[in-house]
Amino acid sequence: MLTVEEAEKLLLEKVSSRKYVEHSRLVAKMMKCLARHFGEDEEKWYITGLLHDLDYEQTKESPEMHGLLSAEWLSDELDEDVLYAIKAHNFEYTGVKPKSRLDYALIACDALSGLIAASILVMPNKTIEEVKVKTLKKKFKQKDFARGVSREKILFCEKFGISKEEFFAQMLECLKTF
Repeated sequence: MLTVEEAEKLLLEKVSSRKYVEHSRLVAKMMKCLARHFGEDEEKWYITGLLHDLDYEQTKESPEMHGLLSAEWLSDELDEDVLYAIKAHNFEYTGVKPKSRLDYALIACDALSGLIAASILVMPNKTIEEVKVKTLKKKFKQKDFARGVSREKILFCEKFGISKEEFFAQMLECLKTF
């Protein structure tokens, strides 16, 4: 299994867009917090979040390959459950159905990260500290806000036993103290 430092180095080698690097780091932080909540391996979950979009720039024109190419690149570096989660986070295109808490957590964190990032951008000082659970609940209901964010995927939090409101609260608290 890669170390966090090795995973970070790989991310910076493979992903040129600062936006996607920051997205990956945000998802990684959220995954680490969920791992802590569930008593799972925090480093493993962090790395899963950090590397989930490793191939995005190479596969954006072929979405059916997104996640599969990353898993191929990382096949000798990561545990099978992490590789599976990376493939399953894009299940609509890869056909790899999520089945574990790790899989569902990655999908939910990936989606929620988009809602959080968009919410930060509309705050007066553009900081995470300004975003409240109430803000996320309101923005979640506004279908014209952050249109690319799948509300359905955010609700995958319920598949691993956390309500939407609790998920929002935990992830905001986590990100504010990370």
